[in-house]
Amino acid sequence: MNQEALEALPPMTTIIARTTTNWRRRVGALVIGAGGAGLRAAIELDAHGVDVLVVGKRARADAHTVLAAGGINAALGTMDPEDSWQIHAADTLREGRFLGDAHAVEILCREAPAAIDDLLSYGTRFARDADGRLLQRYFGAHRYRRTLFAGDYTGRALIAGLMAEVDRRGIPILERFYVSDLLQQGDGRVTGVLGFALEGGATGVIDAGVVVLATGGHIGVYGRSSSRPAENTGDGMALAYRAGAELADMELVQFHPTGMVWPDEAVGTLVTEAVRGEGGRLYNSAGERFMARYDRERLELSTRDRIALANYTEIVEGRGTPHHGVWLDISHVPAATIHERLPRMVAQYQDVGIDITRAPIEVAPTAHYAMGGIRVAVDTHWTGVPGLYAAGEAASGVHGANRLGGNSLAEIIVFGRRAGLAAANDVAETRSDDAVIAERLTALTAAAHGALEPVAGIDRLRETMWRQAGLVRDAAGLHGALDTIEELGARRDDLRIPDGAGRPAALAAAYDLTAMLVTAEATVRGALLREESRGAHVRREFPTTARHWQRTIVMRARNGRMHADTRPLPELSADVKAALRDEAPVLGGLLE
Repeated sequence: MNQEALEALPPMTTIIARTTTNWRRRVGALVIGAGGAGLRAAIELDAHGVDVLVVGKRARADAHTVLAAGGINAALGTMDPEDSWQIHAADTLREGRFLGDAHAVEILCREAPAAIDDLLSYGTRFARDADGRLLQRYFGAHRYRRTLFAGDYTGRALIAGLMAEVDRRGIPILERFYVSDLLQQGDGRVTGVLGFALEGGATGVIDAGVVVLATGGHIGVYGRSSSRPAENTGDGMALAYRAGAELADMELVQFHPTGMVWPDEAVGTLVTEAVRGEGGRLYNSAGERFMARYDRERLELSTRDRIALANYTEIVEGRGTPHHGVWLDISHVPAATIHERLPRMVAQYQDVGIDITRAPIEVAPTAHYAMGGIRVAVDTHWTGVPGLYAAGEAASGVHGANRLGGNSLAEIIVFGRRAGLAAANDVAETRSDDAVIAERLTALTAAAHGALEPVAGIDRLRETMWRQAGLVRDAAGLHGALDTIEELGARRDDLRIPDGAGRPAALAAAYDLTAMLVTAEATVRGALLREESRGAHVRREFPTTARHWQRTIVMRARNGRMHADTRPLPELSADVKAALRDEAPVLGGLLE
Protein backbone atom coordinates (compact mmCIF):
# COMPACT_ATOMS: atom_id res chain seq x y z
CA MET A 1 0.00 0.00 0.00
CA ASN A 2 1.57 3.33 -1.06
CA GLN A 3 0.89 6.77 0.38
CA GLU A 4 -2.01 7.41 -2.01
CA ALA A 5 -3.60 4.10 -1.00
CA LEU A 6 -3.12 4.99 2.65
CA GLU A 7 -5.07 8.21 2.18
CA ALA A 8 -7.85 6.30 0.38
CA LEU A 9 -8.62 4.00 3.33
CA PRO A 10 -12.24 3.98 4.57
CA PRO A 11 -13.38 6.43 7.27
CA MET A 12 -12.83 4.03 10.16
CA THR A 13 -9.09 4.30 9.53
CA THR A 14 -8.72 7.84 8.21
CA ILE A 15 -5.64 9.97 8.76
CA ILE A 16 -6.33 12.23 11.72
CA ALA A 17 -3.41 14.64 11.36
CA ARG A 18 -0.84 15.34 8.71
CA THR A 19 2.11 17.58 7.92
CA THR A 20 4.32 17.61 4.87
CA THR A 21 6.71 15.17 6.54
CA ASN A 22 4.47 12.83 8.55
CA TRP A 23 0.98 11.45 8.91
CA ARG A 24 -1.00 10.08 11.81
CA ARG A 25 -3.96 7.75 12.03
CA ARG A 26 -5.86 5.62 14.53
CA VAL A 27 -6.92 1.96 14.45
CA GLY A 28 -8.42 -0.40 16.97
CA ALA A 29 -5.62 -2.94 16.57
CA LEU A 30 -2.26 -2.90 14.81
CA VAL A 31 -0.53 -6.10 13.69
CA ILE A 32 3.17 -5.68 12.94
CA GLY A 33 4.21 -8.37 10.47
CA ALA A 34 2.39 -9.67 7.41
CA GLY A 35 3.46 -13.32 7.53
CA GLY A 36 1.34 -16.27 8.60
CA ALA A 37 1.10 -15.36 12.30
CA GLY A 38 0.27 -11.73 11.59
CA LEU A 39 -2.37 -12.47 8.97
CA ARG A 40 -4.03 -15.09 11.17
CA ALA A 41 -4.09 -12.65 14.11
CA ALA A 42 -5.60 -9.97 11.88
CA ILE A 43 -8.32 -12.34 10.67
CA GLU A 44 -9.24 -13.16 14.26
CA LEU A 45 -9.32 -9.50 15.26
CA ASP A 46 -11.55 -8.67 12.31
CA ALA A 47 -13.82 -11.62 13.12
CA HIS A 48 -14.43 -10.03 16.55
CA GLY A 49 -15.34 -6.67 15.07
CA VAL A 50 -12.03 -4.87 15.66
CA ASP A 51 -10.79 -2.29 13.15
CA VAL A 52 -7.37 -3.80 12.34
CA LEU A 53 -4.42 -2.69 10.23
CA VAL A 54 -1.46 -4.91 9.23
CA VAL A 55 1.94 -3.34 8.52
CA GLY A 56 4.89 -5.15 6.94
CA LYS A 57 8.38 -4.37 5.69
CA ARG A 58 7.97 -6.29 2.45
CA ALA A 59 5.37 -6.27 -0.29
CA ARG A 60 2.07 -7.96 0.53
CA ALA A 61 2.10 -11.76 0.18
CA ASP A 62 5.93 -11.80 0.30
CA ALA A 63 6.64 -12.21 4.01
CA HIS A 64 9.22 -14.74 5.22
CA THR A 65 6.55 -17.44 5.57
CA VAL A 66 6.65 -17.96 1.79
CA LEU A 67 10.10 -19.55 2.16
CA ALA A 68 8.77 -22.45 4.25
CA ALA A 69 8.92 -25.53 2.10
CA GLY A 70 8.20 -28.87 3.71
CA GLY A 71 4.84 -28.90 5.46
CA ILE A 72 2.56 -28.23 8.43
CA ASN A 73 1.82 -30.69 11.22
CA ALA A 74 -1.55 -31.81 12.56
CA ALA A 75 -2.57 -35.19 13.95
CA LEU A 76 -5.45 -35.71 11.51
CA GLY A 77 -4.91 -39.44 11.08
CA THR A 78 -5.73 -39.36 7.36
CA MET A 79 -2.84 -41.76 6.69
CA ASP A 80 -2.22 -43.26 10.13
CA PRO A 81 -5.39 -43.39 12.26
CA GLU A 82 -3.29 -44.34 15.32
CA ASP A 83 -1.89 -40.82 15.52
CA SER A 84 -3.19 -38.41 18.17
CA TRP A 85 -2.49 -34.97 19.56
CA GLN A 86 -0.93 -36.62 22.61
CA ILE A 87 1.64 -38.46 20.47
CA HIS A 88 2.30 -35.29 18.49
CA ALA A 89 2.95 -33.48 21.79
CA ALA A 90 5.22 -36.25 23.04
CA ASP A 91 7.25 -36.16 19.81
CA THR A 92 7.54 -32.36 20.05
CA LEU A 93 8.72 -32.38 23.67
CA ARG A 94 11.16 -35.22 23.14
CA GLU A 95 12.82 -33.62 20.14
CA GLY A 96 12.94 -30.27 21.97
CA ARG A 97 14.99 -32.10 24.61
CA PHE A 98 12.28 -31.24 27.14
CA LEU A 99 12.95 -27.50 27.11
CA GLY A 100 9.62 -26.69 25.44
CA ASP A 101 6.80 -25.36 27.58
CA ALA A 102 4.57 -28.42 28.01
CA HIS A 103 1.37 -26.36 28.20
CA ALA A 104 2.23 -24.48 25.00
CA VAL A 105 3.06 -27.75 23.26
CA GLU A 106 -0.27 -29.28 24.29
CA ILE A 107 -2.18 -26.26 22.97
CA LEU A 108 -0.30 -26.45 19.67
CA CYS A 109 -0.97 -30.14 19.18
CA ARG A 110 -4.60 -30.08 20.37
CA GLU A 111 -5.51 -27.12 18.15
CA ALA A 112 -3.49 -27.91 15.03
CA PRO A 113 -6.33 -29.92 13.39
CA ALA A 114 -8.71 -26.96 13.81
CA ALA A 115 -6.02 -24.70 12.35
CA ILE A 116 -5.99 -26.90 9.24
CA ASP A 117 -9.77 -26.57 9.00
CA ASP A 118 -9.38 -22.79 9.11
CA LEU A 119 -6.79 -22.84 6.33
CA LEU A 120 -8.95 -25.08 4.17
CA SER A 121 -11.88 -22.73 4.66
CA TYR A 122 -9.68 -19.86 3.40
CA GLY A 123 -8.88 -21.82 0.25
CA THR A 124 -5.43 -23.21 1.09
CA ARG A 125 -4.68 -26.08 -1.29
CA PHE A 126 -2.84 -29.03 0.21
CA ALA A 127 -1.80 -32.19 -1.63
CA ARG A 128 -4.52 -34.85 -1.89
CA ASP A 129 -4.70 -38.37 -3.27
CA ALA A 130 -6.93 -39.43 -6.16
CA ASP A 131 -9.89 -39.87 -3.78
CA GLY A 132 -9.52 -36.36 -2.38
CA ARG A 133 -8.02 -37.46 0.93
CA LEU A 134 -5.49 -35.03 2.41
CA LEU A 135 -2.02 -36.50 2.11
CA GLN A 136 0.27 -36.57 5.14
CA ARG A 137 3.89 -37.64 5.00
CA TYR A 138 6.59 -38.71 7.42
CA PHE A 139 8.82 -36.12 9.01
CA GLY A 140 11.82 -36.95 11.15
CA ALA A 141 11.20 -37.83 14.78
CA HIS A 142 7.46 -38.15 14.09
CA ARG A 143 5.99 -41.53 14.95
CA TYR A 144 3.29 -41.20 12.31
CA ARG A 145 2.58 -39.38 9.05
CA ARG A 146 1.08 -36.08 10.19
CA THR A 147 2.55 -33.45 7.87
CA LEU A 148 0.38 -31.85 5.21
CA PHE A 149 2.17 -30.26 2.26
CA ALA A 150 1.85 -28.50 -1.07
CA GLY A 151 4.85 -29.83 -2.98
CA ASP A 152 7.82 -27.95 -1.56
CA TYR A 153 5.92 -24.63 -1.65
CA THR A 154 3.82 -25.11 1.50
CA GLY A 155 4.55 -21.66 2.92
CA ARG A 156 3.39 -20.01 -0.29
CA ALA A 157 0.21 -22.06 -0.20
CA LEU A 158 -0.53 -20.91 3.36
CA ILE A 159 0.06 -17.24 2.52
CA ALA A 160 -2.14 -17.55 -0.58
CA GLY A 161 -5.01 -18.88 1.52
CA LEU A 162 -4.55 -16.34 4.31
CA MET A 163 -4.30 -13.45 1.84
CA ALA A 164 -7.51 -14.57 0.14
CA GLU A 165 -9.31 -14.37 3.50
CA VAL A 166 -7.70 -11.04 4.38
CA ASP A 167 -8.82 -9.61 1.03
CA ARG A 168 -12.30 -11.07 1.42
CA ARG A 169 -12.61 -9.29 4.75
CA GLY A 170 -11.15 -6.05 3.41
CA ILE A 171 -8.37 -5.92 6.02
CA PRO A 172 -5.89 -3.20 4.95
CA ILE A 173 -2.16 -3.90 4.70
CA LEU A 174 0.40 -1.10 4.78
CA GLU A 175 3.41 -2.38 2.83
CA ARG A 176 7.06 -1.40 3.00
CA PHE A 177 6.67 0.35 6.37
CA TYR A 178 9.36 0.11 9.05
CA VAL A 179 8.27 0.35 12.70
CA SER A 180 11.06 2.10 14.57
CA ASP A 181 9.41 2.65 17.98
CA LEU A 182 6.64 1.36 20.17
CA LEU A 183 4.86 4.27 21.86
CA GLN A 184 3.82 3.87 25.51
CA GLN A 185 1.84 5.90 28.00
CA GLY A 186 2.84 6.57 31.60
CA ASP A 187 1.68 3.20 32.97
CA GLY A 188 3.63 1.35 30.27
CA ARG A 189 0.68 0.47 28.06
CA VAL A 190 1.55 0.39 24.37
CA THR A 191 -0.51 3.01 22.54
CA GLY A 192 0.82 2.77 19.00
CA VAL A 193 3.95 3.02 16.88
CA LEU A 194 6.20 5.43 15.03
CA GLY A 195 7.80 4.42 11.76
CA PHE A 196 8.72 5.39 8.24
CA ALA A 197 8.11 4.34 4.66
CA LEU A 198 10.92 2.32 3.12
CA GLU A 199 10.15 4.01 -0.17
CA GLY A 200 10.36 7.77 0.18
CA GLY A 201 10.98 7.90 3.93
CA ALA A 202 7.75 9.64 5.02
CA THR A 203 7.26 9.23 8.75
CA GLY A 204 4.00 8.03 10.27
CA VAL A 205 2.33 7.55 13.64
CA ILE A 206 -0.30 4.87 14.14
CA ASP A 207 -2.32 5.09 17.35
CA ALA A 208 -3.68 1.67 18.27
CA GLY A 209 -5.85 0.28 21.03
CA VAL A 210 -3.72 -2.89 21.06
CA VAL A 211 -0.63 -4.14 19.20
CA VAL A 212 0.36 -7.64 18.07
CA LEU A 213 3.99 -8.36 17.15
CA ALA A 214 4.40 -11.03 14.45
CA THR A 215 7.83 -10.00 13.23
CA GLY A 216 9.70 -13.30 12.92
CA GLY A 217 12.94 -14.49 14.45
CA HIS A 218 16.51 -13.25 14.80
CA ILE A 219 18.63 -15.64 12.71
CA GLY A 220 19.64 -12.71 10.52
CA VAL A 221 22.36 -12.01 13.11
CA TYR A 222 24.34 -14.87 11.54
CA GLY A 223 26.58 -14.57 8.49
CA ARG A 224 25.00 -17.66 6.97
CA SER A 225 21.25 -17.90 7.33
CA SER A 226 18.26 -19.11 5.35
CA SER A 227 16.68 -15.65 5.53
CA ARG A 228 16.67 -13.10 2.78
CA PRO A 229 18.65 -9.87 3.40
CA ALA A 230 17.13 -7.57 6.05
CA GLU A 231 14.79 -10.29 7.33
CA ASN A 232 14.71 -11.93 10.76
CA THR A 233 16.80 -9.23 12.38
CA GLY A 234 14.92 -9.63 15.66
CA ASP A 235 13.44 -6.14 15.34
CA GLY A 236 10.16 -7.13 16.99
CA MET A 237 11.97 -8.89 19.82
CA ALA A 238 14.05 -5.77 20.43
CA LEU A 239 10.95 -3.54 20.35
CA ALA A 240 9.30 -5.71 23.00
CA TYR A 241 12.47 -5.90 25.10
CA ARG A 242 12.87 -2.13 25.14
CA ALA A 243 9.18 -1.81 26.10
CA GLY A 244 9.73 -4.01 29.16
CA ALA A 245 9.13 -7.57 27.94
CA GLU A 246 11.42 -10.50 28.68
CA LEU A 247 13.28 -12.58 26.09
CA ALA A 248 13.55 -16.33 26.65
CA ASP A 249 15.63 -19.21 25.24
CA MET A 250 17.54 -16.88 22.90
CA GLU A 251 20.59 -19.16 22.90
CA LEU A 252 18.53 -21.92 21.27
CA VAL A 253 19.08 -21.35 17.55
CA GLN A 254 18.42 -24.10 15.04
CA PHE A 255 21.04 -24.61 12.36
CA HIS A 256 19.55 -26.25 9.31
CA PRO A 257 21.82 -29.05 8.05
CA THR A 258 21.67 -28.03 4.40
CA GLY A 259 22.16 -24.55 3.00
CA MET A 260 23.77 -23.53 -0.26
CA VAL A 261 27.52 -22.79 -0.13
CA TRP A 262 27.94 -21.06 -3.48
CA PRO A 263 27.65 -18.78 -5.41
CA ASP A 264 28.38 -16.01 -2.90
CA GLU A 265 25.01 -14.32 -3.28
CA ALA A 266 23.23 -17.60 -2.48
CA VAL A 267 25.30 -18.70 0.54
CA GLY A 268 23.01 -19.90 3.32
CA THR A 269 19.92 -20.24 1.12
CA LEU A 270 17.84 -23.16 2.34
CA VAL A 271 18.07 -26.53 0.64
CA THR A 272 14.86 -28.14 1.84
CA GLU A 273 15.10 -31.33 3.85
CA ALA A 274 12.50 -32.70 1.50
CA VAL A 275 15.53 -33.56 -0.66
CA ARG A 276 16.63 -36.03 2.02
CA GLY A 277 13.05 -37.02 2.74
CA GLU A 278 12.69 -38.10 -0.89
CA GLY A 279 15.87 -40.20 -0.73
CA GLY A 280 18.80 -37.76 -0.86
CA ARG A 281 22.11 -39.07 0.53
CA LEU A 282 25.00 -37.24 2.18
CA TYR A 283 28.62 -37.93 1.20
CA ASN A 284 31.94 -36.41 2.18
CA SER A 285 34.84 -35.63 -0.18
CA ALA A 286 36.09 -39.23 0.11
CA GLY A 287 32.76 -40.56 -1.20
CA GLU A 288 31.79 -41.96 2.21
CA ARG A 289 28.12 -41.95 3.17
CA PHE A 290 29.14 -40.59 6.54
CA MET A 291 25.81 -40.48 8.40
CA ALA A 292 26.34 -44.17 9.19
CA ARG A 293 28.89 -42.98 11.76
CA TYR A 294 26.47 -40.55 13.42
CA ASP A 295 23.09 -42.29 13.28
CA ARG A 296 23.35 -45.79 11.83
CA GLU A 297 19.61 -46.46 11.97
CA ARG A 298 18.16 -43.26 10.52
CA LEU A 299 21.11 -42.05 8.41
CA GLU A 300 19.96 -38.95 6.45
CA LEU A 301 16.57 -39.16 8.17
CA SER A 302 18.01 -38.35 11.57
CA THR A 303 17.09 -35.24 13.54
CA ARG A 304 18.01 -31.78 12.36
CA ASP A 305 20.50 -31.01 15.13
CA ARG A 306 22.34 -34.32 14.69
CA ILE A 307 22.72 -33.99 10.92
CA ALA A 308 23.81 -30.35 11.19
CA LEU A 309 26.53 -31.32 13.67
CA ALA A 310 27.58 -34.27 11.49
CA ASN A 311 27.91 -32.03 8.43
CA TYR A 312 29.85 -29.47 10.46
CA THR A 313 32.20 -32.15 11.80
CA GLU A 314 32.95 -33.56 8.36
CA ILE A 315 33.81 -30.09 7.08
CA VAL A 316 36.02 -28.93 9.97
CA GLU A 317 37.88 -32.26 10.07
CA GLY A 318 38.95 -31.82 6.45
CA ARG A 319 36.52 -34.07 4.61
CA GLY A 320 34.59 -31.22 2.99
CA THR A 321 33.93 -30.32 -0.64
CA PRO A 322 35.71 -27.63 -2.69
CA HIS A 323 33.32 -24.93 -1.39
CA HIS A 324 33.56 -26.13 2.24
CA GLY A 325 30.41 -28.21 2.36
CA VAL A 326 29.38 -31.84 1.96
CA TRP A 327 27.70 -33.52 -1.00
CA LEU A 328 23.94 -34.09 -1.10
CA ASP A 329 22.93 -36.43 -3.91
CA ILE A 330 19.42 -37.30 -5.09
CA SER A 331 20.34 -38.17 -8.68
CA HIS A 332 19.57 -41.87 -8.07
CA VAL A 333 15.86 -41.02 -7.67
CA PRO A 334 13.81 -41.01 -10.91
CA ALA A 335 13.87 -37.57 -12.51
CA ALA A 336 10.07 -37.50 -12.82
CA THR A 337 9.71 -37.99 -9.05
CA ILE A 338 12.17 -35.18 -8.34
CA HIS A 339 10.32 -32.80 -10.63
CA GLU A 340 6.98 -33.72 -9.03
CA ARG A 341 8.04 -33.62 -5.38
CA LEU A 342 10.82 -31.00 -5.44
CA PRO A 343 9.95 -28.42 -8.11
CA ARG A 344 11.32 -25.54 -6.05
CA MET A 345 14.72 -27.20 -5.59
CA VAL A 346 14.92 -28.07 -9.28
CA ALA A 347 14.35 -24.41 -10.16
CA GLN A 348 16.66 -23.10 -7.44
CA TYR A 349 19.60 -25.08 -8.78
CA GLN A 350 18.77 -24.53 -12.42
CA ASP A 351 19.38 -20.85 -11.66
CA VAL A 352 23.02 -21.66 -10.86
CA GLY A 353 23.48 -24.15 -13.68
CA ILE A 354 23.02 -27.44 -11.82
CA ASP A 355 20.56 -30.22 -12.67
CA ILE A 356 19.88 -31.99 -9.38
CA THR A 357 18.42 -34.96 -11.25
CA ARG A 358 21.90 -35.62 -12.64
CA ALA A 359 24.50 -34.20 -10.23
CA PRO A 360 25.11 -33.86 -6.47
CA ILE A 361 25.02 -30.47 -4.77
CA GLU A 362 27.24 -28.93 -2.11
CA VAL A 363 25.57 -28.01 1.20
CA ALA A 364 26.55 -26.89 4.70
CA PRO A 365 24.73 -25.87 7.89
CA THR A 366 22.96 -22.51 7.91
CA ALA A 367 21.18 -20.60 10.70
CA HIS A 368 17.52 -21.35 10.17
CA TYR A 369 15.16 -20.80 13.10
CA ALA A 370 14.96 -19.06 16.47
CA MET A 371 13.50 -21.39 19.08
CA GLY A 372 13.60 -18.53 21.58
CA GLY A 373 11.97 -15.11 21.47
CA ILE A 374 9.64 -12.88 23.44
CA ARG A 375 8.43 -14.55 26.62
CA VAL A 376 4.64 -14.75 26.47
CA ALA A 377 1.72 -16.04 28.51
CA VAL A 378 0.95 -19.40 26.95
CA ASP A 379 -2.83 -19.09 26.68
CA THR A 380 -2.99 -15.53 25.33
CA HIS A 381 0.52 -14.76 24.08
CA TRP A 382 0.51 -11.56 26.11
CA THR A 383 4.05 -10.24 26.50
CA GLY A 384 3.59 -8.91 30.02
CA VAL A 385 3.59 -5.35 28.63
CA PRO A 386 0.06 -3.87 28.72
CA GLY A 387 -1.48 -3.75 25.26
CA LEU A 388 1.25 -5.84 23.58
CA TYR A 389 0.97 -9.42 22.26
CA ALA A 390 3.32 -11.57 20.17
CA ALA A 391 2.97 -14.67 18.00
CA GLY A 392 4.94 -16.85 15.63
CA GLU A 393 8.73 -17.08 15.56
CA ALA A 394 8.92 -13.79 17.48
CA ALA A 395 7.60 -15.62 20.57
CA SER A 396 9.21 -18.36 22.64
CA GLY A 397 7.78 -21.42 24.35
CA VAL A 398 6.97 -24.29 22.01
CA HIS A 399 10.12 -25.65 20.43
CA GLY A 400 12.64 -26.10 23.22
CA ALA A 401 16.17 -26.99 22.14
CA ASN A 402 15.33 -28.48 18.73
CA ARG A 403 12.29 -27.65 16.64
CA LEU A 404 10.35 -30.62 15.31
CA GLY A 405 10.04 -30.27 11.54
CA GLY A 406 6.61 -29.07 10.41
CA ASN A 407 5.70 -27.41 13.72
CA SER A 408 6.61 -23.84 12.77
CA LEU A 409 3.76 -23.42 10.29
CA ALA A 410 1.35 -25.01 12.76
CA GLU A 411 2.56 -22.62 15.46
CA ILE A 412 1.94 -19.45 13.45
CA ILE A 413 -1.67 -20.42 12.75
CA VAL A 414 -2.57 -21.77 16.20
CA PHE A 415 -0.97 -18.96 18.19
CA GLY A 416 -1.69 -16.26 15.64
CA ARG A 417 -5.35 -17.01 16.26
CA ARG A 418 -4.91 -17.03 20.04
CA ALA A 419 -2.98 -13.75 20.08
CA GLY A 420 -5.62 -12.15 17.88
CA LEU A 421 -8.43 -13.38 20.11
CA ALA A 422 -6.76 -12.12 23.29
CA ALA A 423 -5.92 -8.79 21.67
CA ALA A 424 -9.54 -8.38 20.53
CA ASN A 425 -10.57 -8.51 24.18
CA ASP A 426 -7.96 -5.93 25.20
CA VAL A 427 -8.60 -2.98 22.87
CA ALA A 428 -8.30 0.26 24.83
CA GLU A 429 -9.21 3.86 24.05
CA THR A 430 -5.74 5.36 24.11
CA ARG A 431 -3.81 8.04 22.29
CA SER A 432 -0.05 8.31 22.09
CA ASP A 433 1.45 11.27 23.92
CA ASP A 434 2.38 14.12 21.57
CA ALA A 435 5.51 14.95 23.57
CA VAL A 436 6.74 11.35 23.34
CA ILE A 437 6.08 11.33 19.61
CA ALA A 438 7.98 14.58 19.15
CA GLU A 439 10.97 13.21 21.06
CA ARG A 440 11.06 9.96 19.06
CA LEU A 441 10.46 11.79 15.79
CA THR A 442 13.41 14.07 16.47
CA ALA A 443 15.65 11.03 16.91
CA LEU A 444 14.21 9.38 13.81
CA THR A 445 14.76 12.37 11.55
CA ALA A 446 18.05 13.66 12.99
CA ALA A 447 21.10 13.95 10.79
CA ALA A 448 23.82 11.35 11.41
CA HIS A 449 27.28 12.04 9.99
CA GLY A 450 29.38 9.55 11.96
CA ALA A 451 32.05 7.17 10.72
CA LEU A 452 30.24 3.80 10.88
CA GLU A 453 28.09 2.71 7.96
CA PRO A 454 25.17 0.69 9.43
CA VAL A 455 25.60 -2.06 6.82
CA ALA A 456 29.29 -2.38 7.74
CA GLY A 457 28.32 -2.79 11.38
CA ILE A 458 25.76 -5.46 10.46
CA ASP A 459 28.31 -7.34 8.35
CA ARG A 460 30.82 -7.35 11.19
CA LEU A 461 28.23 -8.54 13.70
CA ARG A 462 27.06 -11.33 11.40
CA GLU A 463 30.58 -12.58 10.76
CA THR A 464 31.33 -12.47 14.50
CA MET A 465 28.21 -14.40 15.44
CA TRP A 466 28.80 -17.03 12.76
CA ARG A 467 32.40 -17.66 13.80
CA GLN A 468 32.14 -17.26 17.57
CA ALA A 469 28.55 -18.08 18.54
CA GLY A 470 27.51 -20.49 15.82
CA LEU A 471 26.80 -24.19 15.70
CA VAL A 472 29.59 -25.25 18.12
CA ARG A 473 30.35 -22.79 20.91
CA ASP A 474 32.92 -22.32 23.65
CA ALA A 475 33.51 -19.72 26.33
CA ALA A 476 36.42 -18.03 24.56
CA GLY A 477 34.48 -17.51 21.36
CA LEU A 478 31.36 -16.36 23.17
CA HIS A 479 33.29 -13.80 25.22
CA GLY A 480 34.90 -12.59 22.01
CA ALA A 481 31.47 -12.20 20.44
CA LEU A 482 30.26 -10.27 23.47
CA ASP A 483 33.25 -7.92 23.19
CA THR A 484 32.35 -7.15 19.56
CA ILE A 485 28.69 -6.63 20.44
CA GLU A 486 29.62 -4.17 23.19
CA GLU A 487 32.08 -2.37 20.90
CA LEU A 488 29.45 -1.95 18.18
CA GLY A 489 26.89 -0.88 20.77
CA ALA A 490 29.22 1.86 21.95
CA ARG A 491 29.27 3.22 18.38
CA ARG A 492 25.52 3.65 17.98
CA ASP A 493 26.03 7.43 18.12
CA ASP A 494 28.73 7.21 15.46
CA LEU A 495 26.51 6.00 12.61
CA ARG A 496 26.44 7.57 9.17
CA ILE A 497 22.97 7.98 7.66
CA PRO A 498 22.95 10.07 4.51
CA ASP A 499 20.27 12.50 3.44
CA GLY A 500 18.48 12.14 0.14
CA ALA A 501 17.15 9.10 -1.70
CA GLY A 502 19.39 6.64 0.14
CA ARG A 503 18.26 7.70 3.61
CA PRO A 504 15.34 5.25 4.16
CA ALA A 505 17.48 2.18 3.42
CA ALA A 506 20.34 3.44 5.58
CA LEU A 507 17.92 4.35 8.37
CA ALA A 508 16.38 0.87 8.24
CA ALA A 509 19.86 -0.66 8.42
CA ALA A 510 20.66 1.51 11.46
CA TYR A 511 17.52 0.33 13.28
CA ASP A 512 18.26 -3.25 12.18
CA LEU A 513 21.75 -3.01 13.68
CA THR A 514 20.34 -1.66 16.94
CA ALA A 515 17.86 -4.55 17.13
CA MET A 516 20.45 -7.15 16.14
CA LEU A 517 22.76 -6.00 18.93
CA VAL A 518 19.97 -6.72 21.43
CA THR A 519 19.16 -10.18 20.10
CA ALA A 520 22.81 -11.11 19.56
CA GLU A 521 23.66 -10.12 23.13
CA ALA A 522 20.77 -12.17 24.48
CA THR A 523 21.88 -15.15 22.38
CA VAL A 524 25.49 -14.95 23.56
CA ARG A 525 24.69 -14.36 27.23
CA GLY A 526 22.28 -17.29 27.22
CA ALA A 527 24.83 -19.53 25.50
CA LEU A 528 27.47 -18.61 28.10
CA LEU A 529 25.10 -19.33 30.96
CA ARG A 530 23.85 -22.68 29.60
CA GLU A 531 26.83 -24.88 30.49
CA GLU A 532 25.66 -28.03 28.76
CA SER A 533 24.98 -29.37 25.26
CA ARG A 534 21.30 -29.93 24.50
CA GLY A 535 19.71 -30.16 21.07
CA ALA A 536 20.86 -27.33 18.84
CA HIS A 537 22.95 -25.75 21.63
CA VAL A 538 26.42 -27.32 21.61
CA ARG A 539 29.10 -26.23 24.10
CA ARG A 540 32.50 -27.69 23.27
CA GLU A 541 33.65 -27.78 26.91
CA PHE A 542 30.30 -29.10 28.20
CA PRO A 543 29.46 -31.96 25.81
CA THR A 544 26.75 -33.64 27.89
CA THR A 545 23.19 -32.71 28.84
CA ALA A 546 22.73 -31.64 32.46
CA ARG A 547 19.47 -32.37 34.26
CA HIS A 548 19.68 -29.15 36.31
CA TRP A 549 19.65 -27.12 33.08
CA GLN A 550 16.15 -28.24 32.18
CA ARG A 551 15.11 -24.61 32.72
CA THR A 552 14.31 -21.55 30.62
CA ILE A 553 16.90 -18.77 30.49
CA VAL A 554 15.26 -15.33 30.54
CA MET A 555 16.74 -11.92 29.68
CA ARG A 556 15.34 -8.60 30.81
CA ALA A 557 16.50 -5.00 30.93
CA ARG A 558 17.47 -3.60 34.30
CA ASN A 559 19.06 -0.20 34.82
CA GLY A 560 20.07 -0.02 31.19
CA ARG A 561 21.80 -3.42 31.19
CA MET A 562 20.74 -6.92 30.12
CA HIS A 563 20.34 -9.34 33.02
CA ALA A 564 19.87 -13.10 32.89
CA ASP A 565 17.73 -15.31 35.10
CA THR A 566 16.18 -18.77 34.86
CA ARG A 567 12.62 -20.04 35.21
CA PRO A 568 11.30 -23.55 35.89
CA LEU A 569 9.29 -25.38 33.25
CA PRO A 570 5.72 -26.62 33.83
CA GLU A 571 4.95 -30.26 34.54
CA LEU A 572 3.77 -32.57 31.78
CA SER A 573 0.15 -33.63 31.75
CA ALA A 574 -0.83 -37.24 32.41
CA ASP A 575 -1.87 -37.64 28.76
CA VAL A 576 1.53 -36.60 27.43
CA LYS A 577 3.41 -38.64 30.04
CA ALA A 578 1.51 -41.70 28.86
CA ALA A 579 2.38 -40.97 25.23
CA LEU A 580 6.05 -40.54 26.15
CA ARG A 581 6.07 -43.94 27.84
CA ASP A 582 5.17 -45.50 24.50
CA GLU A 583 8.55 -46.22 22.95
CA ALA A 584 7.26 -46.97 19.46
CA PRO A 585 10.04 -46.42 16.90
CA VAL A 586 10.27 -43.15 15.02
CA LEU A 587 9.85 -43.86 11.32
CA GLY A 588 9.84 -40.56 9.53
CA GLY A 589 12.24 -38.38 7.60
CA LEU A 590 13.00 -34.85 8.72
CA LEU A 591 11.59 -31.95 6.73
CA GLU A 592 10.66 -28.36 7.46
